[in-house]
Amino acid sequence: MRTIETTAIITPAGAITVQVPPDIPPGEYRVVMVVDEQPIVKEKRPPLKFSVYPVGLVSKDMTFRREDLYGEWGR
Repeated sequence: MRTIETTAIITPAGAITVQVPPDIPPGEYRVVMVVDEQPIVKEKRPPLKFSVYPVGLVSKDMTFRREDLYGEWGR
């Protein structure tokens, strides 16, 4: 006997979809199911906050315009 803890999806029709580990061969199995009282509520995570570091230009002579990077091709 083996215990697998996973998340299942239950459709409005009452069908259930469960992902099992790949090492379980196909076939018919006896399964015992325990369902929590409340569904999983996925909380929206706040966006990440990154610090801003002013670095300025590397050199005033260096530009990164398209024409300067690709020359006459202008790609």
